[in-house]
Amino acid sequence: MMRLDHVSYAVGPDGMQATVDRIVDALGVERVKGGIHPRFGTRNAIIPLTNRQYLEIVEVLDHPSADKAPFGQAVRNRSLIGGGWMGWCVTVDDLSPFEKRLGRQSVVGNRKFPDGTELTWQQIGIKGLIADPQVPYLLRWDEGSEELHPSQAMAPEAELMRLSIAGSPDRVAEWLGCPDADPFEDVDVEWVAPSGTPGIMSVTFRTPRGEVTI
Repeated sequence: MMRLDHVSYAVGPDGMQATVDRIVDALGVERVKGGIHPRFGTRNAIIPLTNRQYLEIVEVLDHPSADKAPFGQAVRNRSLIGGGWMGWCVTVDDLSPFEKRLGRQSVVGNRKFPDGTELTWQQIGIKGLIADPQVPYLLRWDEGSEELHPSQAMAPEAELMRLSIAGSPDRVAEWLGCPDADPFEDVDVEWVAPSGTPGIMSVTFRTPRGEVTI
């Protein structure tokens, strides 16, 4: 099984709060605080979406982990050029085919909640995203994460409708190891010929305020 899990938006120069406020105001929804990713040197805020998806607003921290972890590097790189859409993430049941194809092991991610519970996952592909921002990174949630999945943090008020990506569908299909670069039944992917750096150009949501594109 392969499905779109979430989209990641890197904080701009005005900081986490201002970035969150701007997006929340545009969508007309509430957000959840999220938390710190100690292995990556980042922290996030969450906007739960329908279809077990979410929007992550992420900020790099002044922490040694951020210098070592590819995810922290990716967030910093995007923030340094003004912030914006950093990438998209696909969840799969088995990461081993991707580990074999990429020639490296997935890494552990975690986020602790105030009550002591911990959300854990395995991910791979951030180095690929840094080199070629059109490709998604891949994630497998660990056992027992169903109720802790960020989409379940509160009742969702918005739905992810469409991704507009500057890039090549053939390149992404090759990266995902599938014949179709848009294997997601509930999300449309619109491909745009890149005029500069490839990657997510915009994301369109169905919200209480109607259709909103960020």
